[in-house]
Amino acid sequence: MKRFRLTASATSALPRSLLFAICVIYVLAGLFGRDPWKNEDAAGFGVMWTMAQGHWHDWLLPNIAGKSVFDSGPLIFWLGALVIRVMHRWMSAPDAARIVTGLCFYATCAFVWYSTYLLGRRAEVQPFKYAFGGEPEPRDYGRTLADGALLILLACFGLAERGHETTAEVGQLTFVAMTLYGLVRSLDKPWQGAIWFGLALGGLTLTGSLALSLAVLLASAILLLVCRPLPRLALLAAGVPIGIVVSATWPLATMKWAPGGQFWIGEWLDVGFDTFGGPNSDALFYTAKNLALFAWPAWPLALWSLHSWRGLRRAPHVATPLAVLAPLALLVLLQAHQSNRFFILLLPSLAILSAFGLPTLKRGAINAFDWFAVLSFTILGSFVWLVWLAGLTGFPGQISRNLHRLVPGFQVTFSWVTLVCAFAVTAAWIVLVVWRISRNPKVLWRSVVLSGGGTTLMWVLLMTLWLPLVNYGRTYRDVAAQIVAHLPRDYSCIRTARVGDAQLASFAYFGHMRFGEDNCNVLLRQDTQDYDQPGAPAPYEWHLLWEGRRAADRDERFRLYALQERPRH
Repeated sequence: MKRFRLTASATSALPRSLLFAICVIYVLAGLFGRDPWKNEDAAGFGVMWTMAQGHWHDWLLPNIAGKSVFDSGPLIFWLGALVIRVMHRWMSAPDAARIVTGLCFYATCAFVWYSTYLLGRRAEVQPFKYAFGGEPEPRDYGRTLADGALLILLACFGLAERGHETTAEVGQLTFVAMTLYGLVRSLDKPWQGAIWFGLALGGLTLTGSLALSLAVLLASAILLLVCRPLPRLALLAAGVPIGIVVSATWPLATMKWAPGGQFWIGEWLDVGFDTFGGPNSDALFYTAKNLALFAWPAWPLALWSLHSWRGLRRAPHVATPLAVLAPLALLVLLQAHQSNRFFILLLPSLAILSAFGLPTLKRGAINAFDWFAVLSFTILGSFVWLVWLAGLTGFPGQISRNLHRLVPGFQVTFSWVTLVCAFAVTAAWIVLVVWRISRNPKVLWRSVVLSGGGTTLMWVLLMTLWLPLVNYGRTYRDVAAQIVAHLPRDYSCIRTARVGDAQLASFAYFGHMRFGEDNCNVLLRQDTQDYDQPGAPAPYEWHLLWEGRRAADRDERFRLYALQERPRH
């Protein structure tokens, strides 16, 4: 690659107050004041709630009201349960659990920023030096690239919802970013970086699966062979052993002290590898259809960066994020089921890699990104306002009718706080667009500031104007209340059939129901179609007590049965 020319003015820092404001607003919007949502959000909260209300073995064997959850490790659930216990007097359990989500999000942002900053100060990425000076200082250049990486991360469409859920994937996202930081930090502080790297590997195991951490470890080993500046001794002598020790803590403790611990760890290992047991056509089609939008605008910028630095692909600023990205992308392609759960793990590497493409981005591409952001987010933001007004006033009539048909029974409520927040973020968006178009600044982050600001605009508008609507459409609170109203007072426990983790967690939390598998005299069954009457041993039969569903979901149908003695004829 030929050295590019860049003046010091192009690395003018993004105002710290603006960067912090975007991060704080983006993370806090939608974090509090809502119910756990279907599906993964409610399921993850259910594990935390069960731990917080349960016994010590619930902490070693993650479960939801007695139903084992084998698809991830317990670390994030431990933290969520701990915060629920500490904060139960001051806030609801779902809000308390999402404090951990917010902290993980902020940690991810910090790791991405500092990783890019450290890479951006290295000699091989510096722009062409002028004969009489005028080129940017390495620290200023690194800071500008780091600002760009953070804005790219926040601009990714899929991060908004997935990054605000109480799931293990939010913790995995943080440890992926920590892995990157550990590798980068080891370039100038080998042993400190190795410690971060080892802790990150262990964290990936304890929040996800052994398959996830082994894939990253294998790719890191290949990286050590390809990228010479990385300190092999420190990473192999300190990082890998620390990762092994941290990874082994929970499995060993579980097998030693938890009842059935060996079976449980075996199932966790099997599920972890089976999750990536190979794609089918439906899973591949789902990934092809959704991943490009989920990771926009990071992936086209990352491709441009790879093209721009094609002569230095073994350099740390390209090889490191690419080495972490490659195994995670392979795992996404090897998913056995349709899901975007693991898409989020690609974003830190994509954001860092994308940032190094900003200095060489052509004017036409910059304008294309800007106008796409301006047009798309302005149109989408206007639509959010229009639907909110239609629900509140009934005008336009067609939109109002469509809204009530999609979520029957929903009543729009007015809130001055909501209105002020929505007006403020909309006004900030208008000011940002006018500034960007009128000033046409030459700074590196100009091409992504509108994308980052636009994503923040959309998420805040959705989590203010549309929050009651979205919450109504994605919570099981009302269904739980209906079930409780029809439960026999003397029921022993509830046996379930085809009830998902999110539903089970919501019913346990909102209805404080007792679930079990044996000797239960109540059955709760979810049907997507009409099934035959459930069978019961003579001389008993299941008597239908209630059937219903969420108002916003026409596919689900729940039926509640009580075990009664069959009448004699």
